[in-house]
Amino acid sequence: PLAPAPALANDDGAHAEVTAGTITVSDAWARATPGAAKVGGAFLTLTNKGDADRLLSASADVSETVELHTHVMDGTVMKMRQVDAIDLPANGSVALRPGSFHVMLIGLKAPLSEGQSFPLTLTFERAGKATIEVTVKAVGAMGGADHKPGHGAMPGMTMPDPAAK
Repeated sequence: PLAPAPALANDDGAHAEVTAGTITVSDAWARATPGAAKVGGAFLTLTNKGDADRLLSASADVSETVELHTHVMDGTVMKMRQVDAIDLPANGSVALRPGSFHVMLIGLKAPLSEGQSFPLTLTFERAGKATIEVTVKAVGAMGGADHKPGHGAMPGMTMPDPAAK
């Protein structure tokens, strides 16, 4: 595997992207956590310009445990579930975002404060490791403008399906 490229800073001081093999990791952010919250979530975009690969794990020093999670509907309630890996299609991309796949930070050692950042290391099956700086945004941040209302549950929350009557 290729060594991770250095992180590049963009205009707002956030680190824009890093590359491992054929995979580019970009737009890494986390929500600030309120008070004594012990869980948080990190979100990012994975773009693969090669053969299919898989995100196998993530690690960060800000929490005791780091897991890959997704949201699933259980009847009319959205619940989080740990996943063994996240598939990256050949020449495709996967967005880890609120209400979908995400990196779960469990047992936070300190609150995540807006404006701070922390390193997150991702391990891919084929591409090896990439470490990116994750920028902490406001508590209610949703990332880009393409997210659906009602899919922004804070980690640990269950939300009713807004489509269920």
